[in-house]
Amino acid sequence: MKCLILAAGYATRLYPLTENFPKPLLKVGEKTILDWLIDDLEEGGRIDEYIVISNHKYAEHFRAWAAGRSGSITVLDDHTETNETRLGAVKDILYAIDTLKLDDDLLVAAGDNVLDFSLNKFVDYALEKGTSCVMRYYEESTEKLKKAGVAEVDERDVIISMTEKPSEPRSHWCTPPFYYYTKADAGLVRKGIEDGCGTDAPGSYIAWLCGETVVHSMLMPGKRYDIGNLESYKKVNEEYRGIAHD
Repeated sequence: MKCLILAAGYATRLYPLTENFPKPLLKVGEKTILDWLIDDLEEGGRIDEYIVISNHKYAEHFRAWAAGRSGSITVLDDHTETNETRLGAVKDILYAIDTLKLDDDLLVAAGDNVLDFSLNKFVDYALEKGTSCVMRYYEESTEKLKKAGVAEVDERDVIISMTEKPSEPRSHWCTPPFYYYTKADAGLVRKGIEDGCGTDAPGSYIAWLCGETVVHSMLMPGKRYDIGNLESYKKVNEEYRGIAHD
């Protein structure tokens, strides 16, 4: 299984911290955001390669970071240089699949989120289901739902429908940017784009995919910290106590 980490954004809302430095390499406590993610997944032992997809502006920062870690880490430069010319998450996923000729199950994760639970629980869930999978949590705020991926889920955890940034959310199930694609479904990303799925938000591909095949949704067993601006970065550094292992 490969882990594809989406890290090609420009994090303009975190300026000046990220004006010349990538958000996923900011520290939360004693580790970078990426180190929290990868150290946790390494304990599960199922990932044989980590692929960090970056824009051109920050690629050298990620290469320097990767050089200081053990294990198989590939840094891929998507050759964009501004927020206005970025490819978008789904096209970055396709770029990685095409460039590296990926032909495997994929765990796709945003590089700017911190979890207080082990992501290996999600990997276990996906392998048990044998389908592409997402996670979900209950979000009370309609305004927050309008800025996220929102799923309708049946009693078997199967996604009935999913919409990115809906003007009128049809449920309170919010989908964070962590996705498991089976090998077969990873091979359909190009078709999804050709069929007109959105390409900016990473959940847009799942929104298309759940209309083509079964996609399960796991109830998130803990909390996610989305580091979107300076206030949320300050908050996570004040509150975060690491990953709870039980």
